[in-house]
This record gives sequence, structure tokens and C-alpha cells, in this order.
Amino acid sequence: MTASDAVLPERRVDAHKGDFGRVLIIAGSVGFTGAPAFAAKAAVRSGAGLVFLGVPEDIYEIEAVKNDEAMVFPLPGTVPGALKELLPRMEKCDAVLIGPGLGLSRWARELVPGVLEAARAPVIVDADGITAISGHIDLPDKLSCPVVLTPHEGEFARLSDALTRLDRISAAREYAQRHGVTLVLKGHRTVTATPDGRCVVNTTGNPGMATGGSGDVLAGMITAFIAQKIPDPVVKAVYLHGLAGDRCAEEFGQYAMTPTDMTERLKFILR
Repeated sequence: MTASDAVLPERRVDAHKGDFGRVLIIAGSVGFTGAPAFAAKAAVRSGAGLVFLGVPEDIYEIEAVKNDEAMVFPLPGTVPGALKELLPRMEKCDAVLIGPGLGLSRWARELVPGVLEAARAPVIVDADGITAISGHIDLPDKLSCPVVLTPHEGEFARLSDALTRLDRISAAREYAQRHGVTLVLKGHRTVTATPDGRCVVNTTGNPGMATGGSGDVLAGMITAFIAQKIPDPVVKAVYLHGLAGDRCAEEFGQYAMTPTDMTERLKFILR
């Protein structure tokens, strides 16, 4: 993929925020308050018109302080209560992200399948969200919504044994086709596989991006691009995320760069 392939569409001069997608992010838990903020800020920086961030009520005040642009709201501590709060918002949103920093509590493990089963808009499942569905191996086959899964190799191993039998490209392709999902197998040369058998191997990025929070930034970017209906949104988000990481490495070196740096560099990359 070349830089020219990654150009984003120009915006109409008479456009308004409603034209650029409504994003819903469901994320966070006690001890993991950075992940939802990284994802929400990346979604905002990637052009989403409106970003809503639902977090457990016991970290709501923290996230409300961390996020100025995203609209943060608390989720009740029961799954029925949380779904009652989420479903009206899901109906109005163009893409949903669930999982960053969500934790592995019983609440989280039950909430993720509940959201997936109720959703009609595309759902991006990241991080702890992937672990939550690993016990429901056939869940992606039963859903009415498009699904994007963004595992690293360890998370992917919880979903499939394909990496024990196949190379990364073949493993990603097999899973995507079998379950009808888009799979982003993260790591060196991230592989994006789609249900129709297409695979794209990314060429941007560097080892400095191997740090907590980098995946949350990518998840926010993917969700924002899907919400905006940008052509080939997942491949472009992966490519531009790596490009932002490469710019950080040039400026700071691979040891000193942070996820916040990556999000900040998007304003240059996306220009």
C-alpha cells in the first residue's frame, strides 16, 4: 500500500458533525482508565463527528476529567442495567467499539456478547472484548452486525488454533472467511483479512509501538473511519496508525514514544 492509496475523502463545505459518524465506545475498568481515553481521543482525532464513551460508573468521574471532546456517561453495575443504558445509543450510532480496558469481570464477560447480539451497526471488538467472546467460539457466526476483531497473536490463540497450523496470512484468512468477520491480526506486518478472502499486509509501524495503549489508539481509529464510511476503513486505519508511529520514532526514537504521541501525530499524518 502506498501513501496515495491512504488519502481520505475531502469533506463537503456544507457538512456538519452529523455527517461524520456517531461512535460509541464501551471500555474501561478500575485500574484501566487509560485505555478508554486513548480510544476516545483517537476516534475524535480521526474525524468522528460525535464520540460517546460509556464506562463503568466507578470510573466515570476519572474518565469525565480525562475526556474533553468525547461525551462520557456511566454504566450501571448490572448487565441488564448497562444494556438498558447502551441500547438507545447503539441504535443511533454508526459504529461501536467494545473492549479496551474493560477487564475480565463477570460483568464484562456477559456484557460483550449482549452488546454483539443486540447491535446492528458494525462492532469493533478489541482487547478484553476478544477474551470475553473466546468462550463463545461460534458467536460471530450468529450475529446480524458486521464485526471487526483486532487481536494480537496471544488473543487470537484464544479464538482459534489456526496459528499452530498455518502462517499468519493463511490463519487470518481462514478465520475471517469461516466466521464472516474482518480480522486484524496485529504485530509486525499486521494482517487485515476480510470475509471475501482478501488479505492486506501492512508495511508501516515499528517496535516502538509495542507498548500499552497503542492498540487502543488503533481501535479508536478503525471505529472512527468505519463510522465515517471511509472506503476500506480498516486497512487505512492500520496503515495510518503505523505511519503515525513511524513519525514518532523519527522524532523521539523508539524507546521514548508513547500512545499519546501517536494520537497527536495524527493531526499531521491525516493532513
